[in-house]
Amino acid sequence: MDKKDFAFGKTNFILLGIGMLVVVIGFLLMAGGSSTSEAFNPDIFSARRIKVAPIVCLLGFVSMIYAVVRNPEKPFPWKKQSTSVEK
Repeated sequence: MDKKDFAFGKTNFILLGIGMLVVVIGFLLMAGGSSTSEAFNPDIFSARRIKVAPIVCLLGFVSMIYAVVRNPEKPFPWKKQSTSVEK
């Protein structure tokens, strides 16, 4: 199978894997004990669970979307291409 048959390049798969890892980290940040009818656990309203974890998950999903829509034939926008001219 030729490399041109793939829709994604190597960089796309790497970015997709990083995005998945960030989403998993976000869900792990949300994990923890819960309140029961006998005892209230104030940790369910901590900043880590309410603010930080959803933002981390959102960043992971955004990076996964970027990995899917990125054109594998073009380099990253912040990398300069060599400007050698062939004669």
